[in-house]
Amino acid sequence: MATEAPVLDPVRAYALWAASYPAHAHNPLMHAEERAMLAAMPSTLTGMAVVDAGCGSGRYLRHVLARGARHATGVDLSPAMLRGAHGWLGQSDRRRMALVEGSVTALPLRGDCADLTVCGLVLGHVPDLAAALGELCRVTRPGGTILCSDFHPVGQALGWRRDFRADGRRYAVRHSTHTYSHWHAACARLGLLIDAVEEPMLDPADIPPGARFDPIALEVPVALVFRLRRSVLSRSCP
Repeated sequence: MATEAPVLDPVRAYALWAASYPAHAHNPLMHAEERAMLAAMPSTLTGMAVVDAGCGSGRYLRHVLARGARHATGVDLSPAMLRGAHGWLGQSDRRRMALVEGSVTALPLRGDCADLTVCGLVLGHVPDLAAALGELCRVTRPGGTILCSDFHPVGQALGWRRDFRADGRRYAVRHSTHTYSHWHAACARLGLLIDAVEEPMLDPADIPPGARFDPIALEVPVALVFRLRRSVLSRSCP
């Protein structure tokens, strides 16, 4: 997982990565993260409006629509990733969704519009965790749920990078480390309730034969997953 690849800001990185980025979990870490996220998500979303902040190629849009969401809005900073999401999602899915270009720190959506807000493996790209969580809180109705995941801080401490190949070269995406204490402080400031926290581990069955990886990855958590709730008493988020 360690690499000497050049580190790019997210806009430049995903412009390069989008062409080969599928709308499903495509490495062992993402499989571990996704299992935890889906376990924390309601099994049925019938009648619900969902926002996927940092939707990328549509990985979680596919899941929420499959679980019966009435409507899903995907927001992403990368036009290339949004084009990929449009291509990956089927025609029946497109009738129940909208794709919008925008930042997770300034979502181009009205407040209180989502029953469920999802943000998968995005907030590590944002230096200001509280600003991003404030936006997720703002678009989620009082009493609604926010599901977030990020790379576990232990991985950053071990020198792991979120890297990819494009045009025969390897690159890494800029990442800011947010520890549990950062999450706790930001949620307390915003009035977000922490319902559950998971620290998923890799499943050896997800590792392809002959894959090169840091063996310690099987001994430490690889992701942080939070289920947050906006208080029913909350009239607005800072």
